[in-house]
Amino acid sequence: MKEDVRKAVRNSYGRIAKRRDSCCAATSPCCQPAGSTADVAKKLGYTEKELQAVPEESNLGLGCGNPTALASLKEGETVLDLGSGAGLDCFLAAKKVGNRGKVIGVDMTPEMIDKARENAKKGNYGNVEFRLGEIENLPAADNSVDVVISNCVINLASDKGRVFKEAFRVLKPSGRLMISDIVLLKELPDSVKNSVEAYVGCLSGAIMKDKYLAAIRTAGFQETEIVGEASLSNMLSDMADNPEIKAIVEDLRIPPEELKTLASSGVSISVCGLKPKQTS
Repeated sequence: MKEDVRKAVRNSYGRIAKRRDSCCAATSPCCQPAGSTADVAKKLGYTEKELQAVPEESNLGLGCGNPTALASLKEGETVLDLGSGAGLDCFLAAKKVGNRGKVIGVDMTPEMIDKARENAKKGNYGNVEFRLGEIENLPAADNSVDVVISNCVINLASDKGRVFKEAFRVLKPSGRLMISDIVLLKELPDSVKNSVEAYVGCLSGAIMKDKYLAAIRTAGFQETEIVGEASLSNMLSDMADNPEIKAIVEDLRIPPEELKTLASSGVSISVCGLKPKQTS
């Protein structure tokens, strides 16, 4: 099941990246009004100024929050983005850490890495790099980054505990974790839980909120707390016109009842955590 999920996720998000490459195709969902993904991003916490400051194609409207707005990034810091997609959060972070800082985006989808690198070149981002890799096995050295961010990606990982341990490993002492993700308030029915298609759509991959927070603490993080929480029903309603979300649902033939089930079962949360100054 794990390998099936990983392959399905990679294929699905690879198709999204390719759609952005050929947006004028007659059947392409992204040929809808350009404001769709921007409107979704604004509802997730991104400002008009932020969106205008980055390459337009870096915003796919697929997140569930704005971790860079909450991470208190400082000039000169090194930031690692788990599941960086087309690069939106990386480019926003790059402006905050400045030329003395560095931003590393990690994504397991080759097409997304290619798209992100194209966007970085268009925007002339000299302090951003994108690495192909899995967030369960990060291509980064121990104690090498100041901040780890992620936007609605960890729910797609089969082994979330491993992801948090990897994030802890690469963070420097006193390093910070700031992520936005989807968690459950009640268990999903087996029909949804066992669906690969629902997993790719960020449905069945979500776990109970308490279990999610426990996995962060078990990895070694301290001062773990939820700093923001939003109804998933409202979020899915806001994203209803997002061409990329529509594309995922259509490609994977996710039944409408599965979307409704998650909407009533989960929430979007923003979570922060701190790696201790001294670790054993």
